[in-house]
Amino acid sequence: MNVRRWTGALLAAVTAVAVAACSPAGGEEACVNRDGIIECAPDQRSAAPKLAGELLTGGSYDVATARGQVVVVNFWGSWCAPCRAEADDLEATYQATKGSGVTFLGINVQDQRDKAKAFEEGRVSYPSLFDPPSRLALALDIPPNTIPATVVLDREGRIAAVIRAAVKQEGLQPIVERIAAESPAPTGQR
Repeated sequence: MNVRRWTGALLAAVTAVAVAACSPAGGEEACVNRDGIIECAPDQRSAAPKLAGELLTGGSYDVATARGQVVVVNFWGSWCAPCRAEADDLEATYQATKGSGVTFLGINVQDQRDKAKAFEEGRVSYPSLFDPPSRLALALDIPPNTIPATVVLDREGRIAAVIRAAVKQEGLQPIVERIAAESPAPTGQR
C-alpha cells in the first residue's frame, strides 16, 4: 500500500474512532462531523489525556492548571505552510475570546527549538509546549503528518471539538464561543 493511501486510511480510521468515542450506546448521533470538524455534545465528551510538558520558551506548563477555562489546543510546526497561514486567525480568535474564560495553547511538533521560536515571534502571544517527538499529538490521536490540527477542550477538560485542518477565525471563533457559553467561567477567570 503506498504512503498516500495508508495515510488516508489512517486518517479515516482515526476520524471514525473519534466519532465512535462520542456516540452514545444507542447509536444516536451525539457527535457531528461537518467538513472535518467534529463536535460532541457535552454529555458525550471524553476527558483529554494529560497535556503537560516543557514550554518552547522554557519552564513547564500543565493544561490541568487551566481547568475552568475553555482551552484551544493547536498543533503546529514551523515547517508547516498551513500552520503559517492560520497563525493570524488563531491569534485573532484568542484575542477575541480570552475575556470569556478562553485560553490557547500551542503544541509544537517535529521541530527544532530555534526554528519554532522564530516562527512564533510576532505571530502569537499565547504559550506553546515544545514536543519534538509528537507524544502529545499522538496521545490525542493526531498523527503528526496531519497537522495543523486544533482541539477545543471544554471547561471540564473534555474534548468538545476536533478540527483536522487549518482554521480561519470565522470558522473557529463561533465554535469556541459556543463551547464557552455552555457554562460561565469561574469567578476571577475573566
